[in-house]
Amino acid sequence: MQKIIKEFPILDQSIYVNTAAYGIMYDGLLDWRQEHDLDYLIGGSNFKLKAAKLIAQVRATVGTFFNCKNENVALVQNFSLGMNMLLEGLDTSNKVLLLDDDYPSLKWPFMSRGFDVHYVAILQENLEQKIIEKIKSENITVLAISIVQWVNGIKIDLDFLAKLKVEFPELLIIADGTQFCGTEDFDFDNSAIDVLGASAYKWLLAGSGNGFMLFKDHVKSIFKLKSAGFNSADGDVDGFEHIDFIKHFEPGHLDTLSFGSLKCSLDFLSRVGMKTIGETNKALSEFAFQEFTKLNLLEDIVVSRGNHSTIFNIKGNQKLFDALLNNDIICSQRGEGIRLSFHFYNTLKNVSKVINVIKKQM
Repeated sequence: MQKIIKEFPILDQSIYVNTAAYGIMYDGLLDWRQEHDLDYLIGGSNFKLKAAKLIAQVRATVGTFFNCKNENVALVQNFSLGMNMLLEGLDTSNKVLLLDDDYPSLKWPFMSRGFDVHYVAILQENLEQKIIEKIKSENITVLAISIVQWVNGIKIDLDFLAKLKVEFPELLIIADGTQFCGTEDFDFDNSAIDVLGASAYKWLLAGSGNGFMLFKDHVKSIFKLKSAGFNSADGDVDGFEHIDFIKHFEPGHLDTLSFGSLKCSLDFLSRVGMKTIGETNKALSEFAFQEFTKLNLLEDIVVSRGNHSTIFNIKGNQKLFDALLNNDIICSQRGEGIRLSFHFYNTLKNVSKVINVIKKQM
């Protein structure tokens, strides 16, 4: 792992615990991007036209990485855009269940279209049971939820979603995986999730301008998508009546630099090994959880849940935040606390240093 960590120059000068805000650049991605743009520099349109075949490779790589059929992988510039295009094709008579403080780009597309929206509070005991009760009492037809919450790192148990699907087989489950994808191995086709979308600039380390939407076969009949453009028909002027489902999400050209970066990063993570990444992240999470709990830095609800992601929101004021920054610990202020997010390129030694800085301020 030490050899892999050397791929990230920023780690030579800082402890980077801010992946929940933005993933970091590594040498291999920089090399690939420079080669891409050099080819563009000297090849112009000839290079760009040839590079278009890269998009099919990106789609295949995403499908393999998450175990999703290629024909069910849509490439989008970001999760927010994908969600808005998706919901243009969903009947607004659906009853939707959201978590109250979930990510705005998951909630607002439903709210802006006049869906019948209901909420469950995130910070409460027996969250999963409350979700079940609300689905029953309100006859919910759509559950839209982030697998990992962006502010406090609360993680929804995928086994819970599987049980939920058994009890409510007609329930449409739409998940935001932006704060989840890349943290551990994930098998989409064998999950209970019907639609999974994600931006790839965080835990997947792919930079801006790329993301994806994954679909199960059966959901294609539920949505009546409206987005369309020349790229939807692959440049066929007579192709308007024959646009494939996923191509509604790709009405215009897709940038080979941005989406090639996604392929490059998925290949990189695959070489590291998602099993290794998941195990490393689990060890980081358990150690941080244990230490933060000892210091009474976490919300009671977070502590009571036990199984947690690698995102933590600790109690802390401006003074503590400044102290962390002054010790070259890169993090963010979110909500009423300080958000620390650990990824596989962090070490237990990094976590210990963060803890020591915090202790000195207590």
